[in-house]
Amino acid sequence: MSKLKSNRGAAKRFRRTAKGFKRRQSHLRHILTKKSSKRKRQLGPLVQVAEGDLKSVRRMLPD
Repeated sequence: MSKLKSNRGAAKRFRRTAKGFKRRQSHLRHILTKKSSKRKRQLGPLVQVAEGDLKSVRRMLPD
């Protein structure tokens, strides 16, 4: 049986942790002048992938 390939786009976006996967948040790339400092600060840290999305992320990153 051949090796399973991981989705390369997903491999760059998600990192495996003990509890699941972590990801970056969106809306922090451009048009930042109209966003408040508080909003930008809260978008900064990594967050856990939602429970409803775990199945599809696991399928894209089999190992």
